Amino acid sequence: MDRSDPAWRRLRGRFMWRIGIIVATVLFLAVTAGTLAFLLLTSALGYTTERLPLLLPWRVPTVLVLLILAVVFGGLVRTIRRAALPVADLLEAAEKVENDDYSVRVVVRGPREIRALINSFNAMVARLEVNDQQRRNLLADVTHELRTPLTIIQGNLEGLLDGVYPRDDAHLTMILDETRIFARLVEDLRTLAQAESGTLTLRLEQTDIRALVKDSVASLMAQANEAGVDLAASVDPNLPAMQLDPVRIHAVIDNLIMNALRYTPKGGRIEISAALMSTQDCVTVTVKDNGRGIPADVLPHVFERFYKSSDSHGSGLGLAIARHLVLAHQGEINAESEIGKGTTVRFTLPLNLR
Repeated sequence: MDRSDPAWRRLRGRFMWRIGIIVATVLFLAVTAGTLAFLLLTSALGYTTERLPLLLPWRVPTVLVLLILAVVFGGLVRTIRRAALPVADLLEAAEKVENDDYSVRVVVRGPREIRALINSFNAMVARLEVNDQQRRNLLADVTHELRTPLTIIQGNLEGLLDGVYPRDDAHLTMILDETRIFARLVEDLRTLAQAESGTLTLRLEQTDIRALVKDSVASLMAQANEAGVDLAASVDPNLPAMQLDPVRIHAVIDNLIMNALRYTPKGGRIEISAALMSTQDCVTVTVKDNGRGIPADVLPHVFERFYKSSDSHGSGLGLAIARHLVLAHQGEINAESEIGKGTTVRFTLPLNLR
């Protein structure tokens, strides 16, 4: 919670009041206990009301005094314990988190303010645990993705040097293609890292998004024809110019079309459309195919980095990068799919960035 938030200030104020009440209670109980102890002592020594007219107007029975003292000290211990134990739990859990143990959780108990603090701590540790697991997964995935092109490049170069392979254009072209895959993967990782850290730079300019859609379709038409897939575009001719990064959005459209081509069988169809939304303050670009579709349990994960199907030959970064690029333009992106009927990916961009 932000410390400048009024809710945080109210919570802190209530907590300080609670601490003040506890301190005042402890002082009151201490004074009461001391007074009763003094009365017990004077009673045991046989002081009379004549000798102590103000302090002891009557003789207090010893058993009653002991009972009162027990109740007072019991209440004192209970009050301190109720406030101190949750704080001790928090300190112990914080030490475990410091030692990279993100599985720890604190039992929610104590005063309301302490419970709110514990809930915030548990939520923070849960996020740290997720981030730590994502970091580990990222390292494993990056290692796996980089190993393949490096192994192919190394194997072919060693074969060429040892005379196993002839030094012809076919083998040199294969090595060049793998270096391009390697370079593209590194560039994708750099783009994703910049987007996730908020350091991605957009080169905004007034752009005709109709031209971007048409360029993407034209550049991928040969690939679609080779795959036997019908690729068509339907663009609203009245779309206004938009402020965006044309290179980044062009990459998003290319990625969505290539992803659709990958999962659309021969004889299938892919439709790309761009139109103003009913509110007239944003543009929606849609890529729809009639391919095999995405299972319901997989659909929520398609925009996660390195998430891909078992038969995918990509890096699993394309849709994750597309999502971050759209978000960087203050837009939204989502996917809908049904097994056997195809997939629709749609992203929306505002006409004017704030």
